[in-house]
Amino acid sequence: MANKRIIPCLDIRDGRVVKGKKFQNVQDVANPINLAKQYELDQADVLFLLDITGNDRRAFLKVVKDIADNTTIPLFVGGGIRAIEDIGAVLQAGAKKVSITSAAIQQPSLLKEATDIFGGEQIILSIDAKQVAPNTWHAFTKGGKYDSGLDVIEWAKQGEALGVGEILLNSIDADGVKEGYDLTLNKAVSHAVHIPVIASGGAGELDHFRDVLSKGEANAALAASVFHYEDIKITDLKEYLKNCDILIKEI
Repeated sequence: MANKRIIPCLDIRDGRVVKGKKFQNVQDVANPINLAKQYELDQADVLFLLDITGNDRRAFLKVVKDIADNTTIPLFVGGGIRAIEDIGAVLQAGAKKVSITSAAIQQPSLLKEATDIFGGEQIILSIDAKQVAPNTWHAFTKGGKYDSGLDVIEWAKQGEALGVGEILLNSIDADGVKEGYDLTLNKAVSHAVHIPVIASGGAGELDHFRDVLSKGEANAALAASVFHYEDIKITDLKEYLKNCDILIKEI
């Protein structure tokens, strides 16, 4: 069984780390390079960088490169990925993996082309999921604003069939609320595919991580504000998970 991973997420806007709730009310938090260095010291397994505007790609790629040059932590990068050229630019800037969300839905051929060119291990299918009926979720696009009509479970299966290496599963309903991950959603997707699922949205307490990595059957747990504001320290979280008999990378 693979080690479970803890992944802080840095939402980047205008060169700064920001955070919102349910994809709204975004506020400034910190300098991304300083925060990345701290997360490396705190033994984060991966750092996820998300361009939440996609307007100034040159500035965002500079942030990616600066963090890659100043840390050794693996970088997963998403946001604003619309073409093969965007993927290549992010990997060249120092990312280990690239996450694709809306463009994968708008351009069905993009995932296959990306996995063929770069290899599936470098491509993540990111799904912004919102519940539309009991035990039914749709993939949303444009930062969670538009319902694509795609069933999340089927879309995750299709992504795996197209060769992606991981699924990043963002719960829009739980985002920033700090009341826990959507365990039903994460378990359903984890059961549907054979590739790792990264759970995102809802972390507020230590037991939320325990639950999504055990009951929710996710391979990794991603969070932002609880780490940014030091409500939870990653070193403390890993010690807690270890005591819960959850297999994690040693600290």
